[in-house]
Amino acid sequence: MITVSADVFPLKNPFTISRGSKTEARVVTATVMRGDQRGRGEGVPYPRYGETVEDAMARLRALPDGITRLALQDAMPPGAARNALDCALWDLEAKAAGRAVWQLAGLAAPGPVEIAFTLSLDTPGRMREAAARNRHRAVLKVKLGTAADMPRIEAVRQGAPGVRLIVDANEGWTPEVYTDLAPYLLRLGVEMVEQPLPQGADAMLGEIARPLPVCADESAHDAASLAALQGRYDVVNLKLDKTGGLTEALRARDAARRLGFRVMVGCMISSSLSMAPAILVAQGADWSDLDGPVDMTADRAYPVVYDDRSIYPAPAELWG
Repeated sequence: MITVSADVFPLKNPFTISRGSKTEARVVTATVMRGDQRGRGEGVPYPRYGETVEDAMARLRALPDGITRLALQDAMPPGAARNALDCALWDLEAKAAGRAVWQLAGLAAPGPVEIAFTLSLDTPGRMREAAARNRHRAVLKVKLGTAADMPRIEAVRQGAPGVRLIVDANEGWTPEVYTDLAPYLLRLGVEMVEQPLPQGADAMLGEIARPLPVCADESAHDAASLAALQGRYDVVNLKLDKTGGLTEALRARDAARRLGFRVMVGCMISSSLSMAPAILVAQGADWSDLDGPVDMTADRAYPVVYDDRSIYPAPAELWG
């Protein structure tokens, strides 16, 4: 039996990117019961991709109760709804087999993953303060994407002089802005930029020099989407809410490496239930951005554990 629910997790602080702000995470939780065993998964419908919580729940409720994980790949397109159920089915399969999900998937035992902690888009002064509060982190991911980004990234570097930096423009730049900013960002120690140009308008990335490595986020979805990104991007950001679950995320990770991309594993603002499968995909990734629950006022029972640098494999009680 498949049941679905909408869950809301308020945030301690507004989360702001170039497209707007949010004060809570709205997620869809899928639960699959077979006998006395239960599997759970979570998806975050994203308006940028035309998804809503209500639509995701309706699509999940329309599926037959006995659907298998492999049949699900053809029954639904990639996206948050499929992610929630795909991960729930992985969880259920693992319980039925008496094994961990990583064992069922033929993966090595997961270890801690060093992650980037995100700084929201704000005024330079507030971003400097936020950077200073997080200067003990290993990596900071800085939200940019406006015509006035240089003062912001300079302020972040002043606040956290020794921290590794990556930036995310969230489709907010033009080719001219990238070309102008890239040399300065490199001098500030920025390692790469996510999605500087809008999806659908990123062909120019194949025609201009890319001294600062460029990561596809909104332009990268499942494994089938990656070949078209060659020559435009250097890195791909894999998120389970884009791939449609752990099954396709593992395929996409392998495809990305075969195509010569470096790999980042990211997440939406979501609970520890979303982090549990993402940690498996993030093993060995070049960058990971799995801080989805960090700024929530409350999380799932038995949440994942963070320290100043890393996220740790999920406890068995969480993904169950």
